[in-house]
Formats: sequence, structure tokens, C-alpha cells
Amino acid sequence: MAFWRGVLWLHLLAMAFFVGGQLMLAAVVVPVLRDAGDDRASLRAAARRFGIGTVAAFAVLVASGAAMASHAHRWGDSALQAKLGLVVVVAALIVWHMRRPEWHVLDAAIFLVSLAIVWLGLVVAGL
Repeated sequence: MAFWRGVLWLHLLAMAFFVGGQLMLAAVVVPVLRDAGDDRASLRAAARRFGIGTVAAFAVLVASGAAMASHAHRWGDSALQAKLGLVVVVAALIVWHMRRPEWHVLDAAIFLVSLAIVWLGLVVAGL
């Protein structure tokens, strides 16, 4: 039981980094760097650093989520399947954003789909 609580904790920690980091970048880092008149290099450096953490968090989310779904025999759950579909959408949006970082609508789309994934996670958990 303690092992699976640890897996859940890792899943929630990675989710907090992934979604919370997006909010922090959008609400704090980008506006502060723009207001300070910093060049694009600072903004890109911050985004690149967050991107590295995002890839790690995404890997932890996929691994821990798959482990928990297998352990609980939840693969047939429609809410989990919808959540997984949105995970694929987020992954595609992230790749697209990497190719077109100047398209800020992709930032918003990734954030909104991420929030939907969190909501579906609560549904899957029965909360």
C-alpha cells in the first residue's frame, strides 16, 4: 500500500510541476522579463530550462500513470481513456510548440488541455 501511495505522490508532484510551471511562466516569468526589457535570449533560456523539466515531468506522469492504471485494472475506464486521449493531444501540442514557439496560442492550448487532464484525473480518482 505504501508503495502505491509513493507512486501516486510522484504522479501528483510531476503534475504540479507540469501545470504549475506553465502557470508560473505565463503569469510571472514572461511578464517580468518583458517588462524589464530583457532580450529574447533570457526568455528563451527560461523556457528552455522549463522545457527540460517538462520532459522529465511528462515521463514521470506517463510511467506512474500507466503503473497505477495497471495496478488498479482501470484501462477500461472511459474517463481514463479520455484523459489518455488528452495526454496525446498535449504531447502533440508540445511538439508543435517546439517548432513554432512564437505561436502563443499553443501555450494557452497546452495549459487548457493540461487543466482538463487534471480534472479527468480527479474523476478517475473518484474525487
